Amino acid sequence: MKYLTLFGLLFLTTALEAGGDAVIRMSLQNASASLAVRIGLFALGTALLAGYGTTLNLALEEFGKLIGAYVATFFVMAQLINFLFFRTLPSPAILIGGAFILLGGAIITFWQPERV
Repeated sequence: MKYLTLFGLLFLTTALEAGGDAVIRMSLQNASASLAVRIGLFALGTALLAGYGTTLNLALEEFGKLIGAYVATFFVMAQLINFLFFRTLPSPAILIGGAFILLGGAIITFWQPERV
């Protein structure tokens, strides 16, 4: 149950961060939108990023271990957001590098030191 709760928190946190980044990117790069729309998008992105920072720090896990799981979860969420917002599929290099990110996150999250 502990890992399921942690995954839920990480899913929410990474969605807030990747979504906030994407919305801010849209506000900065959409020159055809009115200034009011761009400011509104920027404010929304800022609120999403504040939610990310707050939510991540609600976790009671040791910070180093939490960040290992977070980085792996963020990689997956960032690729999903990149596809949904910008219709971009990951390249083979991103997929191969991402496999290493996921492996590292799994090692950090699930490694149990031997007890003597």
